[in-house]
Amino acid sequence: MGNRQAVVSLVKGQDRYQNVASALALIEDQISLEGKKLVLVKVNFVSTTNQLAATHVEATRALLDFIRARYSGPLVIAEGAAMSPTFDGFKNYGYLPLASQYDAMLLDLNQDQWEEVEVLDHRLRPIKVRLAKTVLESDFRISITPPKTHDTVVVTLTLKNIIVGSLIRDTGGASAVADFARRFAPSWLSSLPLVQGLKERTSQALFRNDKVAIHQGYEAINVNLYRLAKLVWPHLSIIDGFEGMEGDGPTSGSAVPWRIALAGTDPLAVDSLTAYLMGFDPDEVGYLYYCKLAGLGVGDISRIKVVGNAPLEEVRRRFRPHSSYREQLLWRFPGAEKFL
Repeated sequence: MGNRQAVVSLVKGQDRYQNVASALALIEDQISLEGKKLVLVKVNFVSTTNQLAATHVEATRALLDFIRARYSGPLVIAEGAAMSPTFDGFKNYGYLPLASQYDAMLLDLNQDQWEEVEVLDHRLRPIKVRLAKTVLESDFRISITPPKTHDTVVVTLTLKNIIVGSLIRDTGGASAVADFARRFAPSWLSSLPLVQGLKERTSQALFRNDKVAIHQGYEAINVNLYRLAKLVWPHLSIIDGFEGMEGDGPTSGSAVPWRIALAGTDPLAVDSLTAYLMGFDPDEVGYLYYCKLAGLGVGDISRIKVVGNAPLEEVRRRFRPHSSYREQLLWRFPGAEKFL
């Protein structure tokens, strides 16, 4: 990749909304929404009841204000919750009013049409999983999430947010989502894959969980995340670090009052810098290392230009890792490159 560099904004302040707004303003010249046909905002509801584990609505509101000042086309706020109904998260975290306020659709990715793609099982043999078609077809993908430690891959940041949330978990509740969409979604909704294939989706429900299916041990999951990252690579990544999570993340950890936000158009740079600021070596995070090895983005901290009001060493702090952290580092294996 030569001397390729990436720019990431880093803002520290005492207001969550303003932190995200300021971080976006600092890289405004790198974000072009002109000519885009579908902008997708991927939030994180790995828990639909624990706000610390989820994307805060005020961070999302700052992003939506930024988008709507520059883009008037179809806008989707999407998530496919890991365990509970996705719309429980939209309701519990105050997202429902955003549909009318921003002329946006709230989409449960677990109910979307899908395309099958190939990943690996625990013996490194190919298996198929399903990726939400709306994510694949969006021509501007945004991932916004809090920074958290993780029980399998050290940290979960913007890349893992969009990857795992885009995998299908069958729920059997497609008809309820369709009814909600008909009543509350804007007129352009009918062109989305969700509506076009809803009847087919309902009839084919097998109650699989492909979010779980990619968790095939430390070796395979990091390769799987890399493979899927190539397909749903965000065009804009935002870390709302007003509060992070340390310890037994991504759902049961403890709060870290951090008061920062990061943003950038290179998701690998954003995630690598965030991992560094959390006290981790990005090269010890398997999927980030594979993305860097393949040249998908900038993963070297020395080649990331940081703009904003917060010096790195001023905000860097050691997040307490998950209790299984040492085992999680055992993701390397001989010949991994042939699976990339």
